[in-house]
Amino acid sequence: MNENKFFSTRNITYLAVLLALVILFQVLARFMHVGNASFCLVLIPIVLGGMLLGPIAGGLLGLAFALVVIFADILGDPMSMIILKDHPFLLIFSTLLRGAIAGVVPALLFRLVSKKNKRVATFVAAASAPVINTGIFILSMLIMSGSVVKAMGEDAAGHSAIYIIVIWFVGINFFIELGLNLVLSPMLYTVHNVIVKRIEATA
Repeated sequence: MNENKFFSTRNITYLAVLLALVILFQVLARFMHVGNASFCLVLIPIVLGGMLLGPIAGGLLGLAFALVVIFADILGDPMSMIILKDHPFLLIFSTLLRGAIAGVVPALLFRLVSKKNKRVATFVAAASAPVINTGIFILSMLIMSGSVVKAMGEDAAGHSAIYIIVIWFVGINFFIELGLNLVLSPMLYTVHNVIVKRIEATA
């Protein structure tokens, strides 16, 4: 994509479609479960946006994902409300930060690795998004570990904060999301190539 024309009509159209997918997938994530584990496809359109439009688009899509989390999950979940009450700025900031970085870094990695191999670059970008998202989430929860334990109440008895965060809050969800991103990487690669070819043909 021509970065000098980031806000062209064509780019805005792609961004709007991907933004709608980000919001839809994150809302649907509240109802998508495998046993007790939930999973989400929201990182897929974020990664695709970064691949097609660059790190700015990836960051914007990641911020949109974070805002939906803040309004739909944090403000609507009793445990999250306890953490929000104790650390309002830190919780909101860390959520926005992980969303933005989970969009920007995969785009940068794709740009870097694609100079050698675009297929490998797609896998790297797709895998990095859940790793970054989950890693920053764990780090932020550890910083607010006292509130996390308080939010868990009696369920936290006898367990360390890191156990609660990694096992209960993250658990198998991370591996499901990572696996989905890797499995869907060939689709991302194909979609990216098709769109780029169409753009080049009409340029």
